[in-house]
Amino acid sequence: MHAAFDLAAGRAILARTPRVLEAWLGGLPDEWLQATEGPETWCPRDVLGHLVHGERTDWIPRARIILAQDGDRRFPPFDRTAQLRVTPPPVAEQLRTFADLRRVSLEELDSWQLDEARLSLEGIHPAFGAVSLRQLLATWVAHDLSHLSQVARVMAKHYREAVGPWRAYLSVMER
Repeated sequence: MHAAFDLAAGRAILARTPRVLEAWLGGLPDEWLQATEGPETWCPRDVLGHLVHGERTDWIPRARIILAQDGDRRFPPFDRTAQLRVTPPPVAEQLRTFADLRRVSLEELDSWQLDEARLSLEGIHPAFGAVSLRQLLATWVAHDLSHLSQVARVMAKHYREAVGPWRAYLSVMER
């Protein structure tokens, strides 16, 4: 069953993402934080950097464009790999930054007191064209969950060989 977007449920998931990442990544040694699935893939630390960058430049800024309904409702392109071109701060600092940014984002989201009419307002995505605020917010939630899944998968694969024959029962090892 596929659910329609529910703002309260979506917000609840968005509020939990920083705590999940803190529980999973806080205090781990670098070998876990920098593990990847191979060349051109992201480690958990890269994912965290991507989420921090997105919190600053993607979700709420795009929502503001939609809600303003000014003449130009085009979103600037999002640089999804910006975190790969900077030296990341320590993971503990990244986790705090992400939690702080997400808290501020959710406070702003709450301040808008969105109703059905406002959720239906549209902005212009550089690749997709017209998208509604509802779609943007649903994507924000799905994006968080997608990256949490990615972090879990990368971390599981860190023990791909160590699990020995049990790998046959762990589908995550083959994805």
